[in-house]
Formats: sequence, C-alpha cells, structure tokens
Amino acid sequence: MPHPPKPDFQSLAFQFFNEVAIIDQLGNTRLERVLPDGLSIAGFGLLNHFVRLDLHHETPSQLAKAFQVTKGAMTNTIQRLAAKGWIEIEAAPEDGRSKRVKITQAGRATRDAALASLVPSLNQLAELIDGDDIAALLPSLMKIRTILDTNREP
Repeated sequence: MPHPPKPDFQSLAFQFFNEVAIIDQLGNTRLERVLPDGLSIAGFGLLNHFVRLDLHHETPSQLAKAFQVTKGAMTNTIQRLAAKGWIEIEAAPEDGRSKRVKITQAGRATRDAALASLVPSLNQLAELIDGDDIAALLPSLMKIRTILDTNREP
C-alpha cells in the first residue's frame, strides 16, 4: 500500500503553530485562574524571565525586545509590578537617565507561589498526559524556540 503524500512545509508549519497557539491559550487560562491577586500573565512572564535566566537587572528596552512588545506596554507591566514591590526600578550607574529593572525577593516569592498554585492543575494533567510524551517533545520544541529566537523578524 503506498504511503500518503507528505504535507508541504507551509501546511505543517501552520498546523504546528496553530496547535502551539491553542496550547498556549489553554495553558495561560489555567495559569491565570491561580495567579495571586494583582499578578497578570504578562507580570508573571516578566518575573519568570528574571528567575529563569538568573538575571540581575535589565533595561526596560531590553525587556521590551525580549518579550517583543512596545516600550509602552513593557513600562506599564514594569510599573504595575513595581507598585506591588515585586520589582525595583533604579537609575543605571553609568547613565543616570536610563533605568534598570531588577526582581525583588518578594517578586521571586510571588513567582514561586504562582508556580506552587499551579501544582494541582499540573497533577490533574499528569493523570491525562503521559510525561514521557512531554519529555519526548521538549528537545524539538526547545530547538524550534531557539531557531525562532535567534531569527526574529524586526
């Protein structure tokens, strides 16, 4: 019996990114439901960025570029987190006009609490999804993320 023809790359890529987008939406909805009061998905993403990459400080411009959002959108997120005491904004020592952003201990604790609050939802998923399936997907997903990250479009 002949094999069915392979879909073209464009069709595969569209289907892949469509699935990733749906998974992202469903995952964010689960996360949003358990985030501490006053912490948005964008705010959690920023706190997690500092912890995941073990960053000491970043400028608002660097953060906007990393998250591919406008400086205005990033400034808004930064100000909300700073008002909660989860990050600090300080003048850059080399140039008093520019700012640097850093996560506080309270910000780390809030990020960790958000992850801990997600555990029951993850435990529920563990009953439905084989961990080996996720482990098998991770290397390919990380490779695709790295390729996309290093080849960003302006």
